[in-house]
Amino acid sequence: MMLPDVLRFSTQVLLRNTWRSVALMVCVAIGVSAVILLTGLGEGARQYVRNEFNALGTNLLVIFPGKRETAGAGPPIYGTTPRDLTIEDAQHLQRISGVDYVAPIIAGNAAVSHGALSREVVTIGSTDTFIQTRDMVLSMGKNLPETSAERAEPVCVLGMTLYRELFGNENPIGRIITVEDYRYRVIGVLAQRGESLGLDLRDVLLVPVRSAEMLFDTPALFRILVQLNPTHAKTDEQQNQVVERIYASIKERHHGEEDITIVTQKSMLDSFNSILTTLTMVIGFLAGISLLVAGILIMNLSLISVQRRRAEIGLLKALGASIRTVQIMILSETLLLIFIASIIGLGLAHALLLTLKLFFPYLPLEAPFWINALALLVALSVGTLFSILPARKAGSVPPAEVLRG
Repeated sequence: MMLPDVLRFSTQVLLRNTWRSVALMVCVAIGVSAVILLTGLGEGARQYVRNEFNALGTNLLVIFPGKRETAGAGPPIYGTTPRDLTIEDAQHLQRISGVDYVAPIIAGNAAVSHGALSREVVTIGSTDTFIQTRDMVLSMGKNLPETSAERAEPVCVLGMTLYRELFGNENPIGRIITVEDYRYRVIGVLAQRGESLGLDLRDVLLVPVRSAEMLFDTPALFRILVQLNPTHAKTDEQQNQVVERIYASIKERHHGEEDITIVTQKSMLDSFNSILTTLTMVIGFLAGISLLVAGILIMNLSLISVQRRRAEIGLLKALGASIRTVQIMILSETLLLIFIASIIGLGLAHALLLTLKLFFPYLPLEAPFWINALALLVALSVGTLFSILPARKAGSVPPAEVLRG
C-alpha cells in the first residue's frame, strides 16, 4: 500500500470509531495545551523579570550593608555589619571614576495625610539622582533639590496614585501635606509607572534623604544605588574594575573592613533567569506527565481495537498485506490522531494565553516557537512509543485462523 492509501484507510478507521477517536483526541489535546500553557506562563514570568530589571536602568549596581560570602546566594535584603552605610559613604563614591550617579536610600512606611484624607505609603528618602538611577521621569513640577544630601528641606515628590488619591485632579504643586508629625511641600509628581520588582512606583513618596533621617530617626542607609557611566562599563571586565574601586573606597572609609555586598544588575538578572528557567522546565515536565497518561490510554484502547479488528486484519494479510504494512497502518492511525489532537491543543493553549493577556497585560504571556515544536514532538513520540505493542500484536494475527473463524 502507498502512503496516500495508508492515510486514507487510517482516516476511515478513525471516522468509523468516532467515540474512541474523540476520547483519545481530548486526552492528547489537554496534555499538549497543558504543556504549552504552563511553560508559556513560566516563560512569561521570566520575560517579566527581565523587563523589570531593564526598567531599573542599564549598568546599575546595588550596594547593601553587610558581607555575604556564600557562593550562589541571592542578593541580600538586609545585612549584618558593624558599620552602617552613611550618606557620606555615598558622597565619597561619586568621586570614583566610571560612576555617573549615586543615590543613597533610606526607606520605610509613613502615614501621609492631606485634609481629611490619610494613608500609609512607602516613603523613600534619597537625592535628585534617584530618578536617574531608576530611569524615571516627572509628569509635573520639579525634582528633589540638589542639596538633598546636605539639608533636610521639607519638600516631597508624589507618585501618581498617591497624588490622585490625595488631590484628585487638583494641582498639588505648592500644597502642604503631613507626613507623620512633619509638614512637607509638594514640588513634583512622578509620571505614570507600574510596579518595579515588587515596589509600586505610583504609590510612593520621595523626600530628601536628610529629611528621611529625621523622619525615621536613623542615619543608616537601606542601600545605595550606583549608575555606571556607559563608556566605562561596556564590558564585564570594565564593570568589575569599577566594582573593585567601590569596594576599595568603602574599605578605606570603614577602617579596612570590606563590610558591604555589591550586586550588579547582570548578576541579579542571571540569578533570577536561572531560577525561573529551571522552574519553567520543571513545570513543563510535570505538565508532560499528562501526555504520558494519554499514551497509556492510547495503548490500552489500541489493544482493544486490534482485538476487535482481528477479522479485518486477517483478511488484509490474506489478501497480501505484509506484517510491516499492517504495523504501519496501526501506527499511522495513532500518529494521525495525535497530530490532529496536538494542533487542537496548540490552538486551545494559545487562545487561553491571549485571554490571560487581556486580564494581565503587563505579563508577556507568549509561548516561544521551540515550546510548540517540543510539545508536538513529545506528543508524537509518546504516541509512537505506546503504539508499538498494539502494532506488533496486529502484525502477529494469523490470517488462516481468522478466516476459519
